[in-house]
Amino acid sequence: MARGDVTPPVEPMLAKAATDLPDGDGWCYEPKWDGFRAIAFRDGGSVYIQSRDLKPLDRYFPDVHDALVRGLPDGAVVDGEVVIATPRGLDFDALQMRLHPAASRVEKLSRETPASFVAFDVLAADHEDLRRHPLAARRARLEALAPGFTPSMHLTPLTRDRALAADWLARFEGAGLDGVVAKHADAIYEPGRRTMVKIKHVRTADCVVAGFRWHKAGPETHVGSLLLGLYDDAGVLQHVGVTSSFTMAMRQQLATELAPLRKDALREHPWRAWAEVSAAGTRMPGGQSRWSAGKDLSWEPLRIERVCEVTYDHLQGNRFRHATVFRRWRPDKPQEHCRYDQLEVTTPYELARVFSAARAGSA
Repeated sequence: MARGDVTPPVEPMLAKAATDLPDGDGWCYEPKWDGFRAIAFRDGGSVYIQSRDLKPLDRYFPDVHDALVRGLPDGAVVDGEVVIATPRGLDFDALQMRLHPAASRVEKLSRETPASFVAFDVLAADHEDLRRHPLAARRARLEALAPGFTPSMHLTPLTRDRALAADWLARFEGAGLDGVVAKHADAIYEPGRRTMVKIKHVRTADCVVAGFRWHKAGPETHVGSLLLGLYDDAGVLQHVGVTSSFTMAMRQQLATELAPLRKDALREHPWRAWAEVSAAGTRMPGGQSRWSAGKDLSWEPLRIERVCEVTYDHLQGNRFRHATVFRRWRPDKPQEHCRYDQLEVTTPYELARVFSAARAGSA
């Protein structure tokens, strides 16, 4: 089915990581939304929502599909993010729950936790391909579409003020956002290329190393990732994520270095009870779920004797949202000091105030 001059699949334009906001003339800054990247194509009476990996998202987000049918004009192709907004901010866990094979379950969740679409770029309007137009011109066309948006569609805020963007970086995290994205006003839309810049929060944490997984290229010889733990207020060691940023030489070294800690590791291991799904539904680290797509997530326990320092961006619930980056071993750090209370607490911020920044003409 034809969809004007821009038809799916279209690879989304991507971003490269940076530690600070770029400075200089021509930079535009937007909040970085923590959701599912999506490109929406409107052709006649139909809408097609494409994911970052070029797959359809419509069946998982019928509420967003219907909103786009009502709120996007014919011939428009808009790049954005599907999010679930709650009074506590963005809820990525609820978003993941939508990826369910049962249509009845998806329909139920769409009523209980409705999703929204946040638009931050336009690839086509009125069947005109805008990808070769500069960002400033595309933004103007996107703003012209915004008055027709439904209540569950939003225009992302944008500013050229670097100081304001730095303020967003500090405040908007409390609403569940992921950082700030910088784009140049003269930049064209380049599918699949990392021409944008993303600036995310980077923090450090000292974590217990409670186990590891073998690397796919070298089982028994190369470590793939380390399983990390933090103690909660009750003194229970909780699985909080992994770190896997190692060279192949380091992976081989880790296999040798950690070998002594494997002996009798499971006998008094705090995660021993997670060998099977418990009555409460708790999965052991590496247990299969519908998100693991059949990957081998088996793990090897280690005696609780090692502590490492990692960098992370933020928590999702009681776990690190993304894989952490290994920095160094901490032989000086007692294992029992690796607690949640060492982590920085984010000040809550109202998500409605983030959305209202765009309506207030923050650019």
